[in-house]
Amino acid sequence: MTGPGTTGPGMTGAGPAGLGAAAELGRTSALAVECARRLAAHAAEHPDLFPAKPFDAGFFQSLGLVGAFGSPWASAGRLWAVNRAALWVFALDLQVDYVAKTRDEVAALAEECLAVAGGAAPRGPLAADLAALRDDLGGDPRWRDQLERVLIAMLQEWDWRESSATPALEEYLANADSCGSSFVNLSHWLYTGDTWTLDHLDVVREASDEVQHYLRLLNDLSTYDREARWGDANALTLGAGRDEVTRRMARHARTAAGLIAPIHATSPRTAVYLERQIGFNTGFYGVSDYWGEL
Repeated sequence: MTGPGTTGPGMTGAGPAGLGAAAELGRTSALAVECARRLAAHAAEHPDLFPAKPFDAGFFQSLGLVGAFGSPWASAGRLWAVNRAALWVFALDLQVDYVAKTRDEVAALAEECLAVAGGAAPRGPLAADLAALRDDLGGDPRWRDQLERVLIAMLQEWDWRESSATPALEEYLANADSCGSSFVNLSHWLYTGDTWTLDHLDVVREASDEVQHYLRLLNDLSTYDREARWGDANALTLGAGRDEVTRRMARHARTAAGLIAPIHATSPRTAVYLERQIGFNTGFYGVSDYWGEL
């Protein structure tokens, strides 16, 4: 049902100034709600992987928002891979950082996940969830390689924790794959990418890695208090100063912009998606965090 000054679904026409922009925000927000509902329903089917704490209602809404605002032109179905990949990374993070008690447990989990990414049958619930995503994406070997980067980086954080090491910022950022951002992006492109993007994944992955560096530091600045309580690796807890981190973020933002700019000419949606990873998360982390409380 429409109200004064509005048009019905799919209709166009004259209206108050700003109606078009507001309508677009409304559509994207509705897309986010639909994505969140699908994610919450999936999580409800796997309560061992997604317990209510920290996977609360706000978590699914947040994940739905970042997917929808990153690709507002898409349908919820087309965003299923990027949303599922992001959800899986959070489940992995919980298993590695809070459920596993020893490095050997983490190494065994990593070994199983890599085997499953290469086509093996899963044994545990985390690997089973990964297998479903693998099947949706077609088992591309670059996807397995990207996952391996994530798992190696998470194991490195375990080594730092156990040795009480304090790596310099450069070494810490070289391990930024632990946050999984580039893995999520690659999953998205393998599922929805246009021909140019799929033919030039080396180009877009380079830009994605630069965005990932920025997001790693943005997360560290914005969630320092929580990560200090939870014992997560964080640039600040490892000794970097806020001014140093802020300067480094600006450097990565500039480099990312330079890498993304030429992509606009050949795959504008891929370029906009990467830009929105920086823009959306900068605004989001200024107010909230993805995780709920444990």
